[in-house]
Amino acid sequence: MENALLVGLSRQVALSDELDMVANNIASLNTTGYKADNALFSQYLMPKASDGEFSGRDRNVSFVTDRGGWINFAPGAIERTGNPLDVAIDGDAYLAVQTPRGVRYTKNGALLTNASGQLVTDEGYPVLGDNGPITFQPGDHDVVITPSGIITVRNGSDPADAPRGQLQLAAFAQQNLLQKDGDSMFSAPPGINPIAVPLGTRVVQGAIEKSNVNAVAEMTRMIQITQSYTDIANVLQQQSDQRKNALTQLSQAPQSGSA
Repeated sequence: MENALLVGLSRQVALSDELDMVANNIASLNTTGYKADNALFSQYLMPKASDGEFSGRDRNVSFVTDRGGWINFAPGAIERTGNPLDVAIDGDAYLAVQTPRGVRYTKNGALLTNASGQLVTDEGYPVLGDNGPITFQPGDHDVVITPSGIITVRNGSDPADAPRGQLQLAAFAQQNLLQKDGDSMFSAPPGINPIAVPLGTRVVQGAIEKSNVNAVAEMTRMIQITQSYTDIANVLQQQSDQRKNALTQLSQAPQSGSA
């Protein structure tokens, strides 16, 4: 009976972790460049655990263990915004961003300029070009960003195009090893370095890549998880009630040798 309670409890803990993950996905539905999280579980066999308190027999008992999660790197839908500083990366590549924690990588192309004229993310982190942060000058207008990430502007009344740098794009051979660092930012673990951007990758100006969360699927998952958690809670309550009844009956059994 105790094994049944422990197995049920292990499943409830796993479901609770999965529910937190689903809830975060739903909360991030409108976060630009967000990639959905998914839970990963495995079976743990407890060796020589008794299958009954009075049977005297031993067998392996299966528990649920939370192994963490995995990131769904599928692309989100590209949505036109009309903002000339917004960019979406169509392909398996990321913008390189300078943060206090080091260089990070993101699909969040909702960009703007700060007081110093630097091109930054909506969190204020400078977007890197091939020669460092990209900086605009006073009087710059008519920003053009080509599919290869080259940025040109018109300055003042000068009719000639003036270069302002080229977006630094990063791709990874083992994209699945990237680690989340915030809602839409990723870090590369030691030994995982950027590679050449795959052919066909392009920068789309005036657009952003939306979250890849499937709202209907996530809501369905949430309902299923909640139902499973409730079912297990009911089973555990039944087990607890049976144990209480058994103890009550034992305590009320007539004692041998009584008058």
